[in-house]
This record gives sequence, C-alpha cells and structure tokens, in this order.
Amino acid sequence: MKRILIRSGKSPFRVATPAEFIHQDLIGTNTGNLIFSDSAHKMLTTPDTEVTSNGIRTDPSATRAAEINERYDVFVVPLANAFRPAFQASLDRLSTLIEQLTIPVVVFGVGAQAPADYDTAWLNPMADSVRRFARAVLDRSASIGVRGELTSDYLKGLGFKDIDIIGCPSMFLYGDTFPEIRATELTADSRIALNLSPDAIPVGEISGIARHAWERYPHLTYYAQNTVDAELLLWGDTTPESGHQDPFPLQLSHALLQENKVRMPLDPATWIDELRDYDFAYGTRIHGNVAALLAGAPSVVLTHDSRTLELCRYFDIPHRSLTELRADTDPRDLYEEADFSAMIKGHGERFERITAFLDRNDLQNTYTHGDGGAAFDARLAALDLPASMPVWDGGDDGQMRYRLSRLRERITAADARATRHARENRELRGRLTTAEKRATETTRQLEALRKELKATTKHLSAVERQLSGIDRRVLVRIGPALRRRLRRSKARSRKH
Repeated sequence: MKRILIRSGKSPFRVATPAEFIHQDLIGTNTGNLIFSDSAHKMLTTPDTEVTSNGIRTDPSATRAAEINERYDVFVVPLANAFRPAFQASLDRLSTLIEQLTIPVVVFGVGAQAPADYDTAWLNPMADSVRRFARAVLDRSASIGVRGELTSDYLKGLGFKDIDIIGCPSMFLYGDTFPEIRATELTADSRIALNLSPDAIPVGEISGIARHAWERYPHLTYYAQNTVDAELLLWGDTTPESGHQDPFPLQLSHALLQENKVRMPLDPATWIDELRDYDFAYGTRIHGNVAALLAGAPSVVLTHDSRTLELCRYFDIPHRSLTELRADTDPRDLYEEADFSAMIKGHGERFERITAFLDRNDLQNTYTHGDGGAAFDARLAALDLPASMPVWDGGDDGQMRYRLSRLRERITAADARATRHARENRELRGRLTTAEKRATETTRQLEALRKELKATTKHLSAVERQLSGIDRRVLVRIGPALRRRLRRSKARSRKH
C-alpha cells in the first residue's frame, strides 16, 4: 500500500459545518482550492494507495518533517498561483519542509501570477524563493507540473528544465471524459450563475457587468468564493442600517445580498451539483467557471490576469478579456459567441499528458490503474455534505451557538488585549515620568553649566583686559630706553 500525503484544506470526505470552514480556514481563503485538491485526491485514489490530507497550512518543523518521512511514501502538493509575492512567505515555509523530506515530493499544477500581458518582472524580488522551492522539489521528483506556458517559460528562465505543462487537476475530475455542455437559449427566465473577483475591480467594469445582469435576469445568483464572503454571509454587517453602499457585493446593503441571491459553496460536490440547474455561468473566477463546466453548464471566463488566461488558453476554455467588455455586457452575447468544441476535443490528449506526468513521477491514477473513481464517487455520494451558504436572515439557522461563542471569545480576547495595553501604558507612563524627571534634572544641570560658563567667560574677559593693560604699561616704561638705544645704534652705523 502506497501512502500518499496530499496538501489540501480538508479531505473530500470530511463533512464540516460552515462555522468550521470559516474558523479553521478549510478552504485556504478560497473555496476554489478544494476543486483541484479534491480532483487530485480522487485521481490518486487506487486500490494500492491510501491518500491523506495534510491540511492547507505548512508546519516546517523538524518534528513534522520526521513524522512525514516515517509515515508516508510520497508528498503530493497541488498548488495554484503560488508564484506571487503575497504567497512568498508560505512558499518559503513549504521549501523549508520539503528540504527536510527524504521521500518523493510531486507538485501539481503550480502557476506564476502576472498581468494579462504575461510580464513577470514584478516577480523578480521573489526569484530566489522560487528557485529554492523548484530546486527542493526537483531534488525529490522527476519534474514539476505547471499550469501553462507562462509558468513553464518562467521556470525555464530561472534555469530549470524538467517542467511538464499539465494544466489544473480540477478539469480532470471525471478523468478522460468531460461532461457534455448543455445547449440553451438565454432568456429573462434563464438561471445565471455569476462569479466575481475583487482584485478584478481595477482591471475592468466588473461591478457594472454584475449590475447589468442582475437588472435583466431575475434568476441570477452570485457564487462567492472567499472566506471574507463566507464571514459576511454568516455574520452580516450593519451597512443596511448605516446606508453605506458599494457597487461590488461585499456588504449586506448590496442588492444581491438584500435579495438573498448570493451563495458561498463549501464542498465541490455540492457546488457542482447545484450548478447543474443553471443555464449559463460566467465571471472572473477560473474555478467558479470550471465548477460550472464540470456540471455541464456553458461557461465563459472573463480573464483579468495570467492565472485565469493561462488555464483558459491551455484548456481552450471560452474566455473574453475583461478590459474589452463594457458595463452593459449581456450574458447572452457571451454565450452565443462561445465555442466549446476545442475544449472537448482536446480533453483526451490533455488527460494523457497529465497521466504521463504521474507515470514519470511514479504515481498511479484511478483511471488507468483503478476503478475510474467509482468507489471515490460512491463514498462521496453517501455523505451529507453542506449546501452552499445563503445570506443569514438573522434567524436561528443552527449556527447561533457558534456566533455567540465566537463573540464571547472575541470580547474576552479584546478584554485581554485591553488589559495588556493598559498595563503597557502604565509602564510607559512610569518610564515617561522617570524620563521627564531626568530631563528636568538635566535641564537644571545644563542651566547651571550655562551660568558657570557665563561667569567664566566674564572672568576671562577681565583677565584679557588686565593683560592688555599690563602690556601697555610695559611699553610705556621701556619705550624711551628702546628709542635711545635705537638712536645710538644708528649713530654708530653712520660713523662706520
């Protein structure tokens, strides 16, 4: 039995409450992470393997490294856009752990993040961290699996050759087959699934596009993905009372939340299942659109950076540049211009590419060496996984105990911080008082020195005047004698 440890927020078979998802950050700040980690988990589950989730956070201690070396045969690391400055500290921790491992380490689908023009110059300050990570991985595997051509070129530019372009594991949730994309006709009665990224706001008219769709399609739902979105849905805020407005759906005052048209998926299985009821999906979230495609729903990605564009190009996912779209862009136009034939046609070849990568790194896959994922799917189907989170209406939804407990913890923590700050303030005030006393004493001493200096200066001036008077008296006394001597000297000179 081959024991595989996989980096993922949670096991696909763990049933967690919304509160646990938020409190333990089981999604790694973005629920899209679970789609590719679950897909990798399924892919690696064969009769001869046992796959265990390591969690999303990295413990780089020697103790943890020794435990992994002893208990597991390989460490699999599915990653997304890990080569970005905001992830540098996490990448360094991961490198520290990997450098201590004596077992193989295989990286799935890592990507470099850059603007849509693929300019990676902004990654230069973290080049040493990326080199360290890639070197540590390649010392323990045959190759690194990357998302697309941008990341491949980036790593090769840093001096690495053993790079395989494999895309993202999420697109292979069903192995070498891909769900048929439903044909539809979008009308005002169609169900539309929208996904949005806050970091796309500076790039294009994303808020306007969302509003335009909300105004024309009554059955539109916004599928959020970040932890902050989940916290908003669970906790709410006071913006309806304060009247604060924001064009992006980040507050309860936004129309999409006021109408309870926002959902936060927690598990890929229920997320995909929900999207089977939608006619069309679109937006800036790559995995939000992948989830829709896996549900058979036509979907178009609005690309705004390399992390979305790279995968769209590799998988031939229909996409449009956000910068080219106006605020009044209609989802129907996006759908009618989309062509899914290349995505479907090339899926088999791309699947062969990722399985070849697995073979190269001595990893079996369930589609070639197992039951095609049947046992995995059956086990998953037997679970009571939570549905996507709706907007909390203030009633008792089963999460009240958590909310009250969490508030009490926050109050207790705030009180502890306030007590600590008060103690620190008292200490600082004591030090300030002592410093003020020292400053007063120093000022007094300085004033005394100034007086002493003034007196000394006055005395020195008197001495100088006395010396000057002495000089004049001496000259008065010896002057006539000097003049007589000078005259005699001149007289002798004339005689001679």
